[in-house]
Amino acid sequence: MILSGKIAVVTGASGGLGLAVSRAFAARGAVVYGLARREDRLASVRRDLGPAFVPVPCDVTEEAGVRAAFERMEAEAGRVDVLVNNAGLGRFAELEDLETADWDLMMNTNLRAVFLCTRAVLPGMKARGEREGFGGHIVNVASVAALLGNPRIGAYNATKFGLRGLSDALMKEVRGHGIKVSCIYPGSIATEFFLTSGSTPSANPMTAEDVASTVLHIVETPDNYLVSEVVMRPLRPGG
Repeated sequence: MILSGKIAVVTGASGGLGLAVSRAFAARGAVVYGLARREDRLASVRRDLGPAFVPVPCDVTEEAGVRAAFERMEAEAGRVDVLVNNAGLGRFAELEDLETADWDLMMNTNLRAVFLCTRAVLPGMKARGEREGFGGHIVNVASVAALLGNPRIGAYNATKFGLRGLSDALMKEVRGHGIKVSCIYPGSIATEFFLTSGSTPSANPMTAEDVASTVLHIVETPDNYLVSEVVMRPLRPGG
């Protein structure tokens, strides 16, 4: 896909990987609709990236808010060519100590939000796929925690294993409509994730910009070339 002139939606766009992806897409000439709850942070990104970035305050776990956001984008832009489901979080603890509210928060943010946003873009992407041959690209940001379980992250594992399964099933559902679905599995990234998850970051994490460059590469591949999964890790996580 040539991103110049395309419409991209990035969730969790106010910081971390979402911000890095937004910046990379904007540099390629795309218009990025950035979804996040933190309006002040979205406003800051707008000042940084200019009119290439359109802030959309939205809690992506709430069905009505997601519907309104995508209706707005459809009315303004007429289409969504790329959706990056990046919003996600972790709350780490041994299972017997995990609060139900933290379980629900992870399930809602890491899975329900992906479902709501993906469902919103599929009709338009399918219609374009039938009409134009290529309908668009959905990129889901999972984690290496989708590939193996570890103590204290069982609930987070459950959401990311679930996202892996959802992505694989969706890819097989929609590829015949000319829609790409890719799922990426990053290891430790230097973002705010570790400030709230209750975990210790790698001593030598990847940068959000490096991971965003991989997302950019996946999206910019030729229309008949699908990269369905990518695993990425720090080379020397211990420093």
